[in-house]
Amino acid sequence: MGKQYGKISMAVIRRLPKYHRYLRDLLDKDVNRISSKELSILTGFTASQIRQDLNCFGEFGQQGYGYNVEELFHEIRKIIGLTKTYNTIIVGYGNMGRAISKYTNFTKSGFTLRGIFDNDPAMIGKEAENITIQSVDELEAYLKNNKVDIAIISTPRDYAQEIATKLSNGGVSGIWNFAPVDLKVSSDISVENVHLSDSLYTLSYLLSQKDDKTEK
Repeated sequence: MGKQYGKISMAVIRRLPKYHRYLRDLLDKDVNRISSKELSILTGFTASQIRQDLNCFGEFGQQGYGYNVEELFHEIRKIIGLTKTYNTIIVGYGNMGRAISKYTNFTKSGFTLRGIFDNDPAMIGKEAENITIQSVDELEAYLKNNKVDIAIISTPRDYAQEIATKLSNGGVSGIWNFAPVDLKVSSDISVENVHLSDSLYTLSYLLSQKDDKTEK
């Protein structure tokens, strides 16, 4: 089990992956140290916000020196939990499921794809990413015999809750949900919803505000 922290706001937690991404880019460019001001320019967060965020997890950086990029990168990897490996399955192997399975950073970050499930007879039995696609009917038996940390749901919305219930009963720890519906699961299961339409509609709002300003 990783180090336990006090109550951290979701706003801070959601900023950590961005820090991780930019620090990785800095390492690729052989940058050894960076100040909170310089990191602010890259991330778009204020220098004060960056310092406050990092202080939630311990003491990082030195006055007049800034942050050691490599040390901070590895500490954030630990905080996020990327020093572990996660047994992962995908339920629903349509366009979204296939795109997720082929995402190169998926395996590099420790998310090991162990199983793929679908209800299309034409798909069942075929190989994808060196894994034999199984029927959703076999999901409950699979969960009984295999440890699954994270399940990715990329099914149509009408099937998502039924799948989530099976995953919950089968001991899955976390669900990454791409189905356009909010799931009801037991409180000990962490769920991250990715509603693509919500993001698109947010963009639509921002564009409409620009249009309104232009028309005035």
